[in-house]
Amino acid sequence: MTHMMIAAIVIAGIAILIAIGFLNNMVEANKAEKVRLGHEFKDRLRRCAEINERFPGQLTTPELKMLMLRLEHNVVKRALALNKGNLDLKERLAELELDMGKEELEIKNPVASITTESQAKDVSFLIEALHHQILRAAQEGIFKPGESRHWAGVIRGLLVKLHLEFFNNLGQQAFQDGDPGHARLAYERAVQYLKKQPDPSLYSEEMAYAQKMVARADALVLNKIQAHDGDVNELTAGLKETEEQTEWKKKALYD
Repeated sequence: MTHMMIAAIVIAGIAILIAIGFLNNMVEANKAEKVRLGHEFKDRLRRCAEINERFPGQLTTPELKMLMLRLEHNVVKRALALNKGNLDLKERLAELELDMGKEELEIKNPVASITTESQAKDVSFLIEALHHQILRAAQEGIFKPGESRHWAGVIRGLLVKLHLEFFNNLGQQAFQDGDPGHARLAYERAVQYLKKQPDPSLYSEEMAYAQKMVARADALVLNKIQAHDGDVNELTAGLKETEEQTEWKKKALYD
């Protein structure tokens, strides 16, 4: 065997070892990627289920409910492509397709109480989570051209509805508590929030209502002030009468 043949065999052996190492790395990388995707899909499915179940009933429409089903359906399909033998995923996919085929979707989401900052933040987080899932689905190409822009507008509308409901609840509670000053502050916040919207004209009815409530609160505050002034005048008159009587008694005593 010549030196050239030996060298060729050695080089071939090295090349084979390098190729084996490269293939092993690819296999390990694919395994790691599969594990990563599995965790990602599991997390996304959890988030989709949470949004679907916890979204406030007063903000949920049939159109929005169908979107939630589509988002989850997209993730389930991708997870099933990764793990074709998963019976739970197959069962969930069938359930989703059955619901998506219905002419009318039943909305069972309970109405959420939005009377505190904490409750408002919780709902805001749900809306933001829904927006995130919409963006991910758009990247994966499940929407028709222009549909993503439509859903972006829906998300903005949901945030406006959330804020207005919160401010209205604060204002109505203040009215019930006999505190028109705090009611005015709540509706003033609503007015300022609407003025900051990209197109305030879309919310002309809501603006008119908030301004009407501000005027109502102002009137109640004014009535309180006037009533208080009346009480002070009566008290002053009473004190003056008492002083006059005291002076008369002193005069009668010394005379």
